[in-house]
Amino acid sequence: MVYLYEGDVQKSLYYHLLGPFVISFCIATIAVLSAELLTKKEYFTALLFNKKLAYSFAIFLATYHLIRIIFFVQNNSIDEILRQSIWR
Repeated sequence: MVYLYEGDVQKSLYYHLLGPFVISFCIATIAVLSAELLTKKEYFTALLFNKKLAYSFAIFLATYHLIRIIFFVQNNSIDEILRQSIWR
């Protein structure tokens, strides 16, 4: 996300594929919530409370992060992982 703030989208996507989408989602959420406050109407209620969509998204995120952890462990030694760990 730091690289995205610096304007380097390609490097940001290299480190975290979903980073730019998360920022876009946050900006869109602020816009929709502001519109809801101004118009006193609710938007995307059916989408937000869709159980099938929620489970699909959870499975996607779990799979994505599991793959990231596997690649991280394969590309780094135990010493490097422990050196970068917050649990020192």
